[in-house]
Amino acid sequence: MYLEINNPTDYHAALYIRLSKEDESEGPSESVNNQQSLLNEFVQQHRLSVYDTYIDDGWSGTNFDRPNFQRMIADIEARKVNMVITKDLSRLGRDYILTGHYMERYFPEHRVRYISLLDGIDTGVDSTANDITPFRAIMNDMYAKDISKKISSVKHDKQRKGLFIGGKPVYGYKMHPTEKNRIVIDEDAAPMVRRIFGMALEGVSCRQIAAQLNAEDVPTPAAYAGLTVANPGPYTGLWSSERISDMLQNETYTGSMVQGRTRKINYKSKKCIKQDRRDWVVVEGTHEPLIDRETFDKVRALVESRRHTRSRTYDFLLKGLIFCHECGYPLAVLNRKNAAGEDRLYFVCRTYQRFTKAGVCTSHTIKEETVTRAVVEKVREVCGAWLQADRLLPQAQRVVAKAIAEADNEKEINSLKAKIDSLTAHLDRVYMDKLGGILDEADFQRIYAKVKADRAALEQRLSRLDRPDFSPAEQTDLAKKLVERFLETASTNRELLVSLIERVELTSDKQIIIKFRFKQLENS
Repeated sequence: MYLEINNPTDYHAALYIRLSKEDESEGPSESVNNQQSLLNEFVQQHRLSVYDTYIDDGWSGTNFDRPNFQRMIADIEARKVNMVITKDLSRLGRDYILTGHYMERYFPEHRVRYISLLDGIDTGVDSTANDITPFRAIMNDMYAKDISKKISSVKHDKQRKGLFIGGKPVYGYKMHPTEKNRIVIDEDAAPMVRRIFGMALEGVSCRQIAAQLNAEDVPTPAAYAGLTVANPGPYTGLWSSERISDMLQNETYTGSMVQGRTRKINYKSKKCIKQDRRDWVVVEGTHEPLIDRETFDKVRALVESRRHTRSRTYDFLLKGLIFCHECGYPLAVLNRKNAAGEDRLYFVCRTYQRFTKAGVCTSHTIKEETVTRAVVEKVREVCGAWLQADRLLPQAQRVVAKAIAEADNEKEINSLKAKIDSLTAHLDRVYMDKLGGILDEADFQRIYAKVKADRAALEQRLSRLDRPDFSPAEQTDLAKKLVERFLETASTNRELLVSLIERVELTSDKQIIIKFRFKQLENS
């Protein structure tokens, strides 16, 4: 190491150490103690002041949401640290994009000097080692990618062998006390699983089962397993119809190991996406069944049969914009008939609908048209304050002129007319061939249908192009009409509503709160 620091008293150093399980395969030289010893030796040699040591043990280099790394970043933001030292570049990270971001942008912008001991990288001096830093970062990223592939291959192999590789077994099972990657029946939770399947077999719906379990204060699978919820919602800790439905269709209860239902997008992302059922890894007879196959198949058929009763959707102006003010979740829409037998849509709190007896929220029931009318009136008021015809006219004139210019294509029009005439003549010949016995009825119908469809498509295209010329005065008149039509329909224009409104919230006492995307509109 030939790094020199001429002004050590100017720096408050952060010693950053990272170790993951994958790094342990490289040998003991990567251990936390080894890294710490190397860094301490360097700071003592150069008489540096160490503000703190930040250690992320067991964290992958592709993940920058490490607790102590983020703590170090917070100290940099607070100007407590202006130097970061690591053993090598891979300790900082193995994602070359984010590693480059911190080295090339973040550290320089925050006046932080970065030193990587074994790589000879020092951003405080000009060095050829700094020039090849991007290539080192890419190599570290490639290593992480290669390790990810090897780990995925091992996991898939275990899945195909029917070995359990998840974190927690499905509700009703627990890890085998002595055998690794094996699950056995959890005698404490098993009776509840059998009861749920029994209720479903008797025709009780998933929502009714969930309501019954909530009424009896039965712990949910997450609560039973002692799992903490990072972002608890209004119905955290309650059974839901979705949870029951998922249980009733999980083949694990029949003695089959079901894995691979989700997969990570890639080694850099934590996000998981659902896999198609055909891509699941299912191995039969890996553990003792909780439910016999006959009962499971009957229950699954009952669950599947109910899906069709919930497939209706309704279109309304505020779709995707209306939320419950109390719980923050989107409002559901229901169709109900009024006294005259006419269909009417109503908004209702989805949380209340799912967990009525739990008293989590209130119904918020109100006619959809009542809320829509109020929102439209407010938007109309806003549009009236911000949209004036004289301001919109120049833009409308440009739009009309552009549309006319695009339609003015005489060469294409003549070509289309010639093709239409040719197809018409072709139809005449085909008809004469049929009369003369050259074509049988089946061939005539096939050719006639195709040629006629081709001609209709050309005629439709021609109708869009073959427009009369407009004088300047006529263009201005068209622009004025365009402005008038826009102003008349602006408040009920779905595209404009989504552009202006972030969300509409309905309170328990039926008050409507409109949150615009632009703050100046809220004061209009």
